[in-house]
Amino acid sequence: MSLMPKLSTILLLSASLMAASDAEVISFLKKGIGGNPNISNLKIEVNGKKNLPAMSGWQAYFMSIEADVKQGNDTRHINQNGTYFVNGNVIAPELINLQSGERYNDTVAPDFNNAFYTKSNRISGEANALHKVAIFSDPLCPFCRRYVPEALAYMAKYPKVFGVYYYHYPLSGLHPAAVTLTKAAIAAEQNGTDNAVLTLYKVDVNASERDEQKILNAFNKTFGTKIDRNHIRQSSVLKQFDFDQKVAESMMVAGTPTVFFDGIKDNTKNKYKEIKVK
Repeated sequence: MSLMPKLSTILLLSASLMAASDAEVISFLKKGIGGNPNISNLKIEVNGKKNLPAMSGWQAYFMSIEADVKQGNDTRHINQNGTYFVNGNVIAPELINLQSGERYNDTVAPDFNNAFYTKSNRISGEANALHKVAIFSDPLCPFCRRYVPEALAYMAKYPKVFGVYYYHYPLSGLHPAAVTLTKAAIAAEQNGTDNAVLTLYKVDVNASERDEQKILNAFNKTFGTKIDRNHIRQSSVLKQFDFDQKVAESMMVAGTPTVFFDGIKDNTKNKYKEIKVK
């Protein structure tokens, strides 16, 4: 369950915050969200803020929201991140530039946390390369299958220029098979398979497939491996999978591919092409 769509109906689009402080923004959100009788144990924190140069006076607030949500006879614990926009005495859960049509919820993100550039996520290039590129991708996303292999192959040619960090982010709602594929790729990587990420995009499987064995069969056929259910359930595989999902959540990743170039979200996804290489 996602809290964020529900929050839009709970929150007023504006309120008298009068150049609000972080504490006032949190207090306002708590009142709006906490007013829902089905929500309890609510915790809200500010993870970061960013000015919107194209929208004078506006700041994006990156919030973490944790709560217990009652659904019928069940109660689920929800831990999500969300973006809100503040300008003086106005707070909004969505902001769109009327001139450009840009929806800032889709384009604004926190700067990339240096702690997320881990050795296990670096798939090519040197750790001290001139530029760091972080890519979040789903191997069954049609756009990813066109974009990612080409981008990765290009940047891999210049290891001193590009340090490339890859984060598995399967869109389980759209491509259920991607979850098992992703875990199989992590298992293969940990077992010493080279270029596992690039090969991952060659696997031919129905994105809607839910049968783990059929998905693993397709994976092994492409990779020439023998990855089985036990492999994808190993604690080291699940740890890496969970880490990638937490990084994506922290960086407000909502779709694929999402690219950060030198710590800043690259909405063009092609800044790497602007770099002069020798």
